[in-house]
Amino acid sequence: MGTMLAQPPIPAFHAIPPVLRNRPTNMAVAPYSFLSATHQWTQSTSFGQCPFGFRNTYTVRVAEQSSSLIGDETPTQIKTELYQALEGINRGIFGVPSAKKADIEALVKQLESQNPTPDPILNLEKMGGCWKLVYSTITILGSKRTKLGLRDFISLGDFLQNINVAEGQAVNVIKFDVRGLNLFNGRLTIEASFKQASKSRVDIKYDNSTITPVQLMNVFRKNYHLLLGIFNPEGWLEITYLDETMRIGRDDKGNIFILERSNENSLQASS
Repeated sequence: MGTMLAQPPIPAFHAIPPVLRNRPTNMAVAPYSFLSATHQWTQSTSFGQCPFGFRNTYTVRVAEQSSSLIGDETPTQIKTELYQALEGINRGIFGVPSAKKADIEALVKQLESQNPTPDPILNLEKMGGCWKLVYSTITILGSKRTKLGLRDFISLGDFLQNINVAEGQAVNVIKFDVRGLNLFNGRLTIEASFKQASKSRVDIKYDNSTITPVQLMNVFRKNYHLLLGIFNPEGWLEITYLDETMRIGRDDKGNIFILERSNENSLQASS
């Protein structure tokens, strides 16, 4: 009589010990240095079908685990996480909880480590055009916010930047809505010039500024120096990440700026 097996054979996939996935929980992104712009995007993964109609989920899990352990998320994936982190914080202008700020900083560093344009100042054509600020570590808090009326009847609109590479000029526009005066197109325009300091850094010089319409100047006149003190771009700016749709910069004051390319006509930012 043949020998009876004490137990059925172990399927091949059971012979491989399960692997615990070790994925970090916090995956982690300058004054609105004006060379330095949310939407909530959700990320889903589509799995292919095996020939016999079964999903090879074990193989997928191992592949995902291997990817996460070596930290090889693509810039597109990191940017998706970054936009999710930026959702609902109004560009950070009125402060961000420390944990959230750390998450953003970590994501920024991940992007910077995969910068597709390591010498951005040698590729200035990629920087030209209109950009919109989506995050900055510059904040307007406490008495500054009160003095500027940003708690009550003045609200901030878009922060736009138009870069003219040929002229070495950056025109920055901060838009305001003033409910009390029924003004919805007020703007502070700051013009600055820049020149190359290294392959990734530019020196920035403040040229002039204007605020329109005149009614808005009357509102800000008393604290105009405070307004310029917050948004004056003078100093240097390091471009730490640059691709077709996003730019990240760090300035000499330790600030971070994240901008996205804008679809607006660039003339709208300087008119």
